[in-house]
Amino acid sequence: MLDYPLKFTPILKEKIWGGNKLKDILNKHSVVENLGESWEISGVQDNVSVVENGSLRGTSLKKLIEENKGYLLGEKIYEQFGNDFPLLIKFIDASTELSVQLHPNDRLAKKRHNSFGKTEMWYIMQADNNAKINVGFKETISRDDYLQALEAGEITKLLNFEEVKKGDSFFINTGKVHAIGAGVLLAEIQQTSDITYRIYDWDRKDADGNGRELHTALAIDAIDFERKDDFKLSYDKNINQSSNIARCQYFTTNYLPIKGKLKKDYSDLDSFVIYMCVSGQAEISVKGNSENIKQGQTILIPANIQKVEIEGEDCELLEVCIN
Repeated sequence: MLDYPLKFTPILKEKIWGGNKLKDILNKHSVVENLGESWEISGVQDNVSVVENGSLRGTSLKKLIEENKGYLLGEKIYEQFGNDFPLLIKFIDASTELSVQLHPNDRLAKKRHNSFGKTEMWYIMQADNNAKINVGFKETISRDDYLQALEAGEITKLLNFEEVKKGDSFFINTGKVHAIGAGVLLAEIQQTSDITYRIYDWDRKDADGNGRELHTALAIDAIDFERKDDFKLSYDKNINQSSNIARCQYFTTNYLPIKGKLKKDYSDLDSFVIYMCVSGQAEISVKGNSENIKQGQTILIPANIQKVEIEGEDCELLEVCIN
């Protein structure tokens, strides 16, 4: 029954740029040295999350949706997405730079890959001194400017870099070039899609001396060459209040700091709710059933649950839904 907070077994991903923070800071259990991503809730084909707690333990997210439909997702969300979970929730650790990349919009992704596009946002959980991310270009450039720089191996001269610290948040529209820099640990909320176009990988080689595949031809029609200051997000930090960080047609993300007890009423929300714990810990209680959530853990509250009680001290949650 959908009467308790659902946890899922993290799907851990080794990456050439990964590190140890997912293990050392977020307590993910893995023997992999270069642990880059923890997929917390995923409906991506061949990477479907499985419940790890309670009476539904061992049940896949796909089966949960098939059996519970709007009770799990929300009626309007189920009408739109059917048995496909609409979001992919991750924690990411970049020990070295990710490739400079971008994601196609819904139209291109549907045409080329029969997939959703990939609009996403980042919340910085921890950053080393002077750690940076790339978001967009320094200034508006032409297609020819871009191709010339790419050919000359000077694409990084065109990129906009932002120094980051804990609590910073960024919105990444489709088409915007971007790269998580070395020393950054973050939470990512995105559309359910695993379509990425790499345009530059820092001349990195694998153990066999080979570079990773680039997607120059696919990317050229997907890139937004215009400089837009639409990426840095600001939000309030009022204790025991949901303060909006990002809202778009694909997801809404709020910042929710907890001190003491808080009762949430989702009666007017036709959506599941996801809590990502980015600091501290809290107890999440629904219908007399409770589950502890700690930094680096994620909980899904089914849409049919309207009343939630949260209790914690100095806990920071990201509250994610679709509305």
